Amino acid sequence: MVTAAPRLRDDIDEILPGVIADRRHLHEHPELGFQEVETARFVAERLRSLGVDDIRTGIAKTGVTGLIRGTAPQAGPAKTVLLRADMDALPIEEENQVEYRSTAGGVMHACGHDGHTAMLLGVARLLLERRDRFAGAVKLLFQPAEELPPGGAQAMIAEGVLDDPKVDAAFGMHLAQEQPVGAIALRGGPAMAAADRFVVVVHGKGGHGARPQSTVDPIAVGAQIVTALQTLVSRETDPLAAAVVTVGAFRAGDAFNVIPDTAELRGTVRTFDPAVRDALEERIEAVVRGVAGAMRADVAFTYTRGYPPTVNHPAETALVREVATELFGPERVIDSPLKMGAEDFSYFLEAVPGCFFFVGSRNPDKGLIWGHHHPRFDIDEEALGTGIEAMVATTLRYLNGAE
Repeated sequence: MVTAAPRLRDDIDEILPGVIADRRHLHEHPELGFQEVETARFVAERLRSLGVDDIRTGIAKTGVTGLIRGTAPQAGPAKTVLLRADMDALPIEEENQVEYRSTAGGVMHACGHDGHTAMLLGVARLLLERRDRFAGAVKLLFQPAEELPPGGAQAMIAEGVLDDPKVDAAFGMHLAQEQPVGAIALRGGPAMAAADRFVVVVHGKGGHGARPQSTVDPIAVGAQIVTALQTLVSRETDPLAAAVVTVGAFRAGDAFNVIPDTAELRGTVRTFDPAVRDALEERIEAVVRGVAGAMRADVAFTYTRGYPPTVNHPAETALVREVATELFGPERVIDSPLKMGAEDFSYFLEAVPGCFFFVGSRNPDKGLIWGHHHPRFDIDEEALGTGIEAMVATTLRYLNGAE
């Protein structure tokens, strides 16, 4: 059992106003991926004031790490657990009329990363106060550019954040506006999709809109490509293997009576199964080139692999579920559905065992219903306490079973 949960909850209630203040400060001063200079400075100053050890800055441009070493007697080999928060905002103009509204024009925390950073700072404070209750170490990681592929996780790993000391497991959490405030949602195995991108430039032959017979219309070709691509999921992919092929941009022409020379299509591909991912990459290019060739056009095709699937490990997922159930009761622990969104925490989970879970932040009674990446996105800040409690208890349980 998580024996001292009431005391942990009391301590969270005590620090929660400060956590909320930190979150609102970060919300008011958002920064885009790899530009989180002031955010990183704020984080590093907070960690220093708390007394965190071995604070390192400038990792992958703006990443920050810090270390909390446990002082409890060590029964076996020392373990190190990594806890991650992402720091970047989105290029969105905020529409909320709140006192902590973004002061950066065209930039806002529309996904909850301000909350993630504030929660991890709160986790750091509580773990420092409990360092005599665990052996091993906790590595706090504040990551840039989750929203900007290729992202900050891969770059931080390349710069050695999983070493010195060597990380044994990693945990991350994300606020979830589709879940009620106070809920914990998670699933073992694949939890979030791989996200790839493609660009198609159709090269036709422009001309007068009244004489289409003398042209190769790239708009007509592009339209046929869009239609044909839909059959790759509906007719070539196992219905039980989730996949999405979406063309999200189609740009061509400027005048109503002119057939242009070129058209450009941009799209995304979401998958969970590596075999399905490979097959779709191959078939998308084949369909694009086949349709274009049949219609006398040429194409330039680019396919870029993005984040891999976020795949939770069984033991670590069971640990989070066990701890959350004990803390909050089974009614607040939800089986998360598969999400077609992508996360670069996936790179950490490819390198070490771990779990990425979700903390409900939706509250219709307060009008907090707008989804992630919406200009009116905002959270019920009571969710911050839930996330802190789950992460602190999970970390202590992982390191030595103490609470």
